[in-house]
Amino acid sequence: MLVGNDWLEDLARYPQVRPFFKEQSIWAVWVYRFGRSVDIKPAGLSRRVCTIIYWLLFRVVETITGVSLPKSATIGGGLRIWHFGGVFVNPDAIIGKNCTLRQGVTIGNRKENGPVPVIGDDVDIGAYAQILGDIRVGNHCKIGAMSVVLCDVPDGATAVGNPARIILKSVN
Repeated sequence: MLVGNDWLEDLARYPQVRPFFKEQSIWAVWVYRFGRSVDIKPAGLSRRVCTIIYWLLFRVVETITGVSLPKSATIGGGLRIWHFGGVFVNPDAIIGKNCTLRQGVTIGNRKENGPVPVIGDDVDIGAYAQILGDIRVGNHCKIGAMSVVLCDVPDGATAVGNPARIILKSVN
């Protein structure tokens, strides 16, 4: 059920030997992909049973690892979470392909039921960074550790600080 391109891309970014024993964050990624696969099953008893299994797995893995990746979030293949713990992604968030999250990252809204960020492809998000509100983080960006990003980040830029300031790549 989980053999798909996104899951295979996720696995490719983790250690190749026994990743389930070496990296607890992969448990959360696996449960997320399982939940997404349940949502595309046809309605019926099988889907209902799988949904119950998903929610049980989600709560157990979320509690053990401190990583919350709700199945309603849209996350591209190749997700890598380094140093699990305290990672929270809003259910409405969009995260591109080959993104890296580190411990303590929050991707969410600034007010209840408010808009959430859209994260591009190949984005590297540092430890304890907060990306909040109706913003877009472009492709190939870096978000510094402990940054609080409240504004758009253009492609290829780096955001650092609290509140984050944008540092553009220099063109040689």
